[in-house]
Amino acid sequence: MSKQNVELPEIGEGVTEGELVRWLVKPGDSVAVDQPLAEVLTDKATVEIPSVVTGTVLEVIGNEGDILKVGQKMMVIEIGGAATAAPA
Repeated sequence: MSKQNVELPEIGEGVTEGELVRWLVKPGDSVAVDQPLAEVLTDKATVEIPSVVTGTVLEVIGNEGDILKVGQKMMVIEIGGAATAAPA
């Protein structure tokens, strides 16, 4: 299985960082594409960071209240797992 790093994406024009408000998943959780992973507060709004892959959360990086920079790794997901379709 391969791993996917989840980084804080660009979440608004001129926004360079955000505060990690709340994790919405934990290690061991299965996630699907577009499922919210975390809430991040910027100077403009609170936004949900969605998953870009289907898989299992291996690691969350950072604690609630931490300031994350755009592009900073915040999670590792093992791609595939139970949510992957079986071959035909």
